[in-house]
Amino acid sequence: MMNYGHIRLNLGDLIEKSNLSKNKICQLCQIQHTQLNRYCKNEATRVDLNVLARICCVLECDIGDILTYVNGDETEEDIDK
Repeated sequence: MMNYGHIRLNLGDLIEKSNLSKNKICQLCQIQHTQLNRYCKNEATRVDLNVLARICCVLECDIGDILTYVNGDETEEDIDK
């Protein structure tokens, strides 16, 4: 079976760099804290595009800052370099 890779959520890193708390982001984005935590821990299996748009607006970032395509041949260690 071919390994197509996966999408990595970098939201945890972006939040650490911002001056906003997770609670404030949840409030501004109108999302549940559990949903934000799943995104931050890269545990989301489905993402809501409207939520991603709100997060981009609040964090003043681009969708490419949040989502990264990981090639099937790469490991997480390769990406962190």
